[in-house]
Amino acid sequence: MHNRNRKPNTFLIMSETILAFKDAAIFQKESLILKGVSVEIKKGEFVYLIGKTGSGKSSFMKTLYGDIPLRQGDGNIVDFDLKKLEEKEIPFLRRKLGIVFQDFKLLPDRNVNNNLLFVLRATGWSDPAKMNARIENVLDKVGMKTKGFKFPHELSGGEQQRIAIARALLNDPELILADEPTGNLDPQTSVEVMKVLQDINKSGRTILMATHDYALILKFPSKTLKCDGGKVFEVVQRAV
Repeated sequence: MHNRNRKPNTFLIMSETILAFKDAAIFQKESLILKGVSVEIKKGEFVYLIGKTGSGKSSFMKTLYGDIPLRQGDGNIVDFDLKKLEEKEIPFLRRKLGIVFQDFKLLPDRNVNNNLLFVLRATGWSDPAKMNARIENVLDKVGMKTKGFKFPHELSGGEQQRIAIARALLNDPELILADEPTGNLDPQTSVEVMKVLQDINKSGRTILMATHDYALILKFPSKTLKCDGGKVFEVVQRAV
């Protein structure tokens, strides 16, 4: 029988925490966007971030990857202290994150393999055999192993987003930030991309996904944070 009064192992809790904010305030220049932000995401969780346009979702996401500095409160992500984050450290933070954007952000002048190769070279890879093996591995994970020689314009929106997810996996990130990854996709394609993200999560990867797509949340229910009224809070899921 477990002793309920036993103190938890603080080190264990810290090591399992991927993202934690305490009483943080998020600003866009001089405008206060979110206040009193206290949230925690643990290793292996799949978490949605919801909220209306203008509610602060994008500002929150941008703070996580160092695009907006954290000026008030405490914020830690993949062992980086966002309050003390220096500009020279931002590339190292982003190597521990996989970022998936709504508009894919693939380079149109090169094929899929060379899009991925570009990222590997930019993040310090140099061994051609290892780079090719890594590209093959991530394309396989998103069901795009045969599409390496295609150019972005030759792919559907859903295929381009799969490539964007593969790109996010290249450096074995501790956390994937998916910012409206199904925003430009039709409902059926959104479900297919969501299944890819679910599979990646089931393999042990932590994912935070900002979305407007409530149909997806109903179909794939999970922990949900909401931006509303200048706050971020967890939405308690009602038992069916």
